[in-house]
Amino acid sequence: MPIRGRFAPSPSGRLHIGNMLSSLLAWLDVRSLGGEMLFRLEDLDPERSWEEYAELMAGDLRWLGLDWDCGWPMDAGCRQGRRTGEYQAAFERLEGMGLVYDCWCSRSERLAASAPHPGEERPSGCRCRSLGEGEREALRRRGRRAAAKVAVPDREIAVHDGHYGEYRENLARSCGDFIIRRSDGVFAYQLAVSVDDAAMGVTRVVRARDLLSSAPRQKWLIETLGGAAPEYCHAPLLISPTGRKLSKREGDLNMAALRERYTPEGLCGVLAFLCGLTDRPESVPARELVPHFSWGKVRREDIILPDWV
Repeated sequence: MPIRGRFAPSPSGRLHIGNMLSSLLAWLDVRSLGGEMLFRLEDLDPERSWEEYAELMAGDLRWLGLDWDCGWPMDAGCRQGRRTGEYQAAFERLEGMGLVYDCWCSRSERLAASAPHPGEERPSGCRCRSLGEGEREALRRRGRRAAAKVAVPDREIAVHDGHYGEYRENLARSCGDFIIRRSDGVFAYQLAVSVDDAAMGVTRVVRARDLLSSAPRQKWLIETLGGAAPEYCHAPLLISPTGRKLSKREGDLNMAALRERYTPEGLCGVLAFLCGLTDRPESVPARELVPHFSWGKVRREDIILPDWV
């Protein structure tokens, strides 16, 4: 199978410096291996996706010198908003295996049950998993719309991360059953990204460390649906001096500001220095980093954004 990585941004805002660091590492990873790059738009949520941001994201990646070989916009269908049929087919396969059930829990109830304290364990599933048909029908008659959850196994799923090493989770005890279709009918991220990575031949997934805990869920979904899971490499987070994760919503050092302050080579040099690829924040084109790229050089601890950036 050919080596294929991917850019998979959500067009919900302008890319920020943390997004650019992850994108640079994803590009260096696949180019250093002689592989190809795919661009996929993760525009599942129609209320939080804008075409103008998709165009800006593509422009910002090209500006930094990060190219791709296939996907959007060359293939207009390489966007999640147009792949509902594929997600429905996967959903029905999981239903056929007896792994899907309706969940009427409110968002606050789901959040309260979703994260046990360190060292704690809890049984798999939620109360909706054990409801009788009469109780389900009563909820339907009241007009409540259900989300759909997938029932996960009570066993460990191991992922070997190319940067952080082996990561294991017992899905039932760590994350529990999770939503694969929202109550408004929109398919959830975990299902969509798993279906897409398998269908699009993605073999390398590089993204920020805060998504590491999603890897066992996605590996399990892909393999349950008969696919081969990609190899994962997670990157350190860029965080604010107060310890807050950078976000598009907050407008943290987004590309509008960065393109006013830096040349492409200048910003690339800053990113390479921050993550440990170079010793000094000197200007460098992205392509010149490819021959010397190694995950062994990349920092593992999260990176506090210095005030000089």
